[in-house]
Amino acid sequence: MENCLQNPAPSEQSAHPAGEPDITFNPEQQAADSLPAASPNELPLEPSRQYAELSRKELLDIFHELLVSPTAEAASVLRREADLIKSTFYRLLLQERKSQEPQGNEAPVEAEPAADELETTFKQLYNEYKQKRAAYNQQAEQEKEENLAKKLAIIEELKKLLEKQEDLNQTFPAFRALQQHWRETGPVPVSHTKDIWDTYQYNVERFYDYVKINNELRDLDLKKNLEAKTVLCEKAEELLLEPSIINAFNKLQHFHEQWRETGPVARELREQVWERFKNATTAINKKHQEYFERQKEEQLKNLAAKKALCEQAEELANTEIKDNSEWSSISRKLGKLRQVWKTIGFTAKKDNTKVYERFRAACDKFYTAKREFYGSFKDEMHNNLQLKIALCEQAEALKESDDWKKTTDKFISLQKQWKEIGPVTRKQSDATWKRFRTACDNFFSRKQKYFSSVDAQYDENLRRKEAIINEIESFVPGNDIKGNLDALKEFQRRWTEVGFVPAKEKERIQNAYRAAIDKHFSSLHISDMDKKIIRFKNRIEDMQQSGKANRFIRSEREKLVQKLRQLESDIALWENNIGFFAKSKNADALIADVNKKVAAAKEEIKTVETKIKLIDQQYE
Repeated sequence: MENCLQNPAPSEQSAHPAGEPDITFNPEQQAADSLPAASPNELPLEPSRQYAELSRKELLDIFHELLVSPTAEAASVLRREADLIKSTFYRLLLQERKSQEPQGNEAPVEAEPAADELETTFKQLYNEYKQKRAAYNQQAEQEKEENLAKKLAIIEELKKLLEKQEDLNQTFPAFRALQQHWRETGPVPVSHTKDIWDTYQYNVERFYDYVKINNELRDLDLKKNLEAKTVLCEKAEELLLEPSIINAFNKLQHFHEQWRETGPVARELREQVWERFKNATTAINKKHQEYFERQKEEQLKNLAAKKALCEQAEELANTEIKDNSEWSSISRKLGKLRQVWKTIGFTAKKDNTKVYERFRAACDKFYTAKREFYGSFKDEMHNNLQLKIALCEQAEALKESDDWKKTTDKFISLQKQWKEIGPVTRKQSDATWKRFRTACDNFFSRKQKYFSSVDAQYDENLRRKEAIINEIESFVPGNDIKGNLDALKEFQRRWTEVGFVPAKEKERIQNAYRAAIDKHFSSLHISDMDKKIIRFKNRIEDMQQSGKANRFIRSEREKLVQKLRQLESDIALWENNIGFFAKSKNADALIADVNKKVAAAKEEIKTVETKIKLIDQQYE
């Protein structure tokens, strides 16, 4: 960045050695060269806080008032505020559109944004502003040309004052009037600014050197200039406490303009006052430079963060997606990336558009693929709707059933099928789910009401079974084996007649009963086959109590039939082998062992046949 302080050329200094060190820089050109372009990427705008709190309609009203205002001040404000209003307006428009995007797991349907009346009005106003701005700029250039002519005329008048031989009391007021006229005349074209200022300054110095101002008047003028420049030094130093370095730098440019317009001070004080003003200027310039260096570092960090988001977005856009749930999941992830993007600050102007287009390209790729998927997904969603309607009809047909166990299993199966069916259109989703849920709730409410009424009976059954267990444990067998067996069978019959107990007590009470019965059966002097038959019968009764009898019986009978066939096959094989053993050396021992196996197998066959017969009698 250029240093905003420059000393006059040596030739100019030699032309007026008595003059003070000058600030010979172009105030308009210097402001343009020193300040970076006011873009969102390099120099963030500082809008008034009220803009962020206004609606888009209120922004339009403010913009319209600025456009129709005839004052020069309004035109200046309009040039400064137009882009602020524009950026705030479109930020609000973007927020409104984002808030209208679909939420939840249902897939949104991508569509072009609807026409916005306020946006159309804003564009019309902004086009009107651009036309006025062009006209204003043209007028400004014309005024600068006029100002140039006026200032050239003022310089000619200064030259004429040098040629007059009038009394100083008459010449000096005219000189002051020309200075005031010069200050009141506006800027000139940039290409002439430095030359005309140098010429004016040169003639002013000639006037001071050749007009022979008396010492008293000159000292008074120098004193007034010192006071004015001291105030400028104080104001410049106060800018070091300004929170916004941008505002401080802009104000400093204005102070420099005032410094140039202020006349010289006493020679012995020139360096002192100039150094004070220059030191404040240097400190502000340094802070200004540091501000933009920090901003550059921050922009590099923002660029790295945005590149990382681009990579994540590209990875999501290239993901192979097969079903609706994955589309919804990826959509949510991409939405989060877009939210994070908004929280990251600006990057350098040369990078901002490029990195945004990269991120936007990844998003567009994903959403284009998503639209294509849901275009072909429409038929599938219609088929899913038909499947869910069929499940609703099945659920409604079962909702009044009193077969609690079987129907509960069916409802669980229907619910599982419902989850496996893909999504339907949003318009039908809630209605079909409500219909299905109503049928399910109806059945399970009836089931809950029914079983709540039998809880008391279950508690009574538990009490009765505990009483039977106490009787079994207190039973003392006699010498009559048949009588003992009949007594135990009576216990079993009574136990079977007692209904269900609470589920949490079922296993405990059943184990206690089985332990008590088995203890007495072990003490009975009955055959092993009879014990096996009795225990098998008890097992069947246990299964009946648990509600699993039918499935258990079918499985048990199949096992018994297979075992029977295996035993018959083994016996046939062993009997066939006896003929071969007769020729061996140890034939008698081998034959005896085989006959023993055959006898055991035949005994086992009787037991198996009895069990099968028992099953067939119980479940004909």
